[in-house]
Amino acid sequence: MRSSARELGRARRAAAIVAISAAALATAGCQAPPWLNPTDAPASTPPATSAPPAPIQNDLASGSATRTMEVGAITLTADYWSTLSMDRWTAAAQKPLTFSLRSTVTPSDGQKVYLSRVTATPVVRAADGGELPGFDPIVDQSTVAPGYLVLDPYTYSQTFTLPPLDPRAASVELSMRYELLLQSTPTSSDYAKQTAVDTLVIAISSGDATAEPSQTPSP
Repeated sequence: MRSSARELGRARRAAAIVAISAAALATAGCQAPPWLNPTDAPASTPPATSAPPAPIQNDLASGSATRTMEVGAITLTADYWSTLSMDRWTAAAQKPLTFSLRSTVTPSDGQKVYLSRVTATPVVRAADGGELPGFDPIVDQSTVAPGYLVLDPYTYSQTFTLPPLDPRAASVELSMRYELLLQSTPTSSDYAKQTAVDTLVIAISSGDATAEPSQTPSP
């Protein structure tokens, strides 16, 4: 009987060992192989997205623009427009820019204001903002002394025609420099010089450059 009990005990231990081994093998089968560390698994990469290009600024998008500049006692108002519609402001086109100036003085003691010189200095840019070759500054130097009278209600009007640009041009930035002379007194031949500067950015269209200019009324 003792021999049978010992044999029965050995059989039970052997069965227990077999069960533990089977459980271990089953558990091992659910685990990743040792050569694949979960921390080494490639991370998912989100799809690359490109940012949309920034819109091109166009100060004449509505057809005209008005700017007010204050320099010393002078308030200078500039109106800008073009007889060529904005969809025809292409790189290849001749692009007319018309502007009109008038001024007031505060306090007004009867002094006059004269415009002695206007300079438009261009910066031509591509769609990515990079600078492109441009053209020489456009200048109007007064042919009368001391200059053109621009004290309201008198005005100065002029048209600067921008030449063809680099085909990659997306915009042209014009730095408008107005050199003014203010009488020291209403009867004096002495003048104080003031300079007003404005910046005008105009988008360049990719449309048909061969169309005729459209007549756009001045503001």
